[in-house]
This record gives sequence, structure tokens and C-alpha cells, in this order.
Amino acid sequence: MPKWLKIIVAVGFGAVVVVGAGFWWFILRDDAPPEASLPARTTVGGDVSTSAGGGGAPGTLAGAWTVKQGKDVFAGYRMQEKFGGDTIEKTAVGRSPAVTGTLTAIDTAITAVSVTVDTTKLASDERRRDARIRDDGLETDRFPRATFVLTTPIDLGGAPAAGAIKTVQATGDLTLHGVTKGVTFTLETRWSGDLIDVAGKAPIVLADYSISPPNVGGFVSVADQGLIELQLTFTRG
Repeated sequence: MPKWLKIIVAVGFGAVVVVGAGFWWFILRDDAPPEASLPARTTVGGDVSTSAGGGGAPGTLAGAWTVKQGKDVFAGYRMQEKFGGDTIEKTAVGRSPAVTGTLTAIDTAITAVSVTVDTTKLASDERRRDARIRDDGLETDRFPRATFVLTTPIDLGGAPAAGAIKTVQATGDLTLHGVTKGVTFTLETRWSGDLIDVAGKAPIVLADYSISPPNVGGFVSVADQGLIELQLTFTRG
């Protein structure tokens, strides 16, 4: 084989490798973060004998609680993106750390929850996706807030033990894209004296909220159903 032909073959092979690696890195690679979960705590989150504040008795769940901002606090979406005529799928995850909310409890039940998410702060691993949802799909420029309000008290079946994890169902009204629908979250909860950690998800169908799944020229599209995720920490007061 002539030397010049060998060079062309080598360059062509190298280009194929580079393009293939790039295609894997940007399209095929699915490195979505794990689903929402309770944050690890090496100790009980505060002395359970401390004053409860917020109208509760010391050392109990009872009282008023408020979302505590932090790196482990967020709410967002988990959807499947489809590429090349639905032949390839990739998990898209966007999260907003701008979450506010309140929770009211007695010793054996959560009686009220109200959570508000700033959807304009949703961020994923792809800036083009984040820019797209500002005026397409979620249309966060038009609908900058999403809310959840508990409509049915959560019966804990007894006073919780500090540090114990309990799975509960939280049913309420989710307002998204200007539409309000009933939804049920499956949540893991943990009361740790001065903190309540909550993490979980709820299924969502975009059409239920008048959301048209984004579609980029038929090459990239979004599934019509997915998950709403949240990971919250409440503190007394």
C-alpha cells in the first residue's frame, strides 16, 4: 500500500474514533445523577431533647417546620430523551435548589405541607436543554413557579423514633405550567430531632399539565411521562 494511502487510512480511522467517542460522550453516555434520596447523616440532626419551637413540645415531631436551604435540597424532573427516531434514549435530569415551604406536624401525623419551586432555576448537565425549556415544554419564563399543597394528612401510625426512616404517601395538589392536578408522592422520611428529611418522587404525564414535549426537528424528543423528584430538609420554626 502506498505511503500516502496509509496516511489517508490512518487519518480516516482516527477521525472515526474521535467522532465515535464524541457521539458516545454527548449522546449515548447516560450519566444522570441518582434519584432523590435521604442525605447521609452521621449523627441525629440535633439533640432530641432541645426546645421544639414552632409550637411543638421538646423532643417531639410536633410543631411548625420550614424548608432549610442547602446543597442537599432540590426539586426537579427526571425524563427520557429520545434521539434518532426513538432508537436511543438518555435520562435527562433538571433540578432547582430554589425551594421554599412549610410543614406542620403533630406527634402521629403530618397535617399540612406547602412547597414552592422556582422553575427558572432548573439546571441540568446540558445548557441547551435548560435554555429550551424557558419557552418550550415547561415554559418557565411564563410559569416560573411550581407548587405542591398537601390535601390529605399523612398518618405516621404512631410517634416516630428519632433517626428512623419511614416510607409514606403524600397526596396533594401539584400546580405546574399553570395547571393544578392531584398527585401522590412516594416519600422516604426521617425525623432527627431538629430536622425532618424528605425524599421521593411522583409520576407525571406532561399532557395532564398542558405541556407539549419538546421536539427538535424530529431528532431529539422528550417522552410524555416521567418523574417529579424532590429532596428536602425542614428545620423548626
